Amino acid sequence: MKLILASTSPYRASQLERLGLAFEQQDPQVDEEILKQAGLAPADLAEQLALEKARAIHKRFPEALVIGGDQLVSFEDTILGKPGSNARAVQQLLQLQGKTHELITAIAVLGPAFEETHINHTQLTMRQLDETALQRYVEFDEPWNCAGAYKLESRGITLFESIQSSDHSAITGLPLIELTSLLTRAGLEIP
Repeated sequence: MKLILASTSPYRASQLERLGLAFEQQDPQVDEEILKQAGLAPADLAEQLALEKARAIHKRFPEALVIGGDQLVSFEDTILGKPGSNARAVQQLLQLQGKTHELITAIAVLGPAFEETHINHTQLTMRQLDETALQRYVEFDEPWNCAGAYKLESRGITLFESIQSSDHSAITGLPLIELTSLLTRAGLEIP
């Protein structure tokens, strides 16, 4: 069965490669803003976005097994998206420093007669840091394309006091422990 990752993310592709499965990537071209304006709770929004991405590709490849994913940061009843610039990244990090926020990672797996989702919740507590330290970090990691404005797989790990998650691989974009279970239930043999 053909396996398709409904994402152009190099981070998610790198994670999926860890499972040793042949797959291809397709851009789902989903307008995320429509769902973001629907007023959904953060976990519901992440799950719906993951589903919509997987469905968009599954419509084109109905015999394939498709993985969709989405990730967002929930902080004080606000969803923080990708900052888009170094200046906005520093501003997001200033908001988060010294506090705890939630990283929500959702996946959806769709195939012939198969549709399941999973949501991972990670609690992250950031250290108290000054603006100069945060600017140094942003200059190095350039996390402007990452929800929350940090890359834990790089120097972003230095920003945190604690991280609590049932699956630390979810932090990078795909909760591989649950994804392995979903793919196995869908009929793939892993390992």
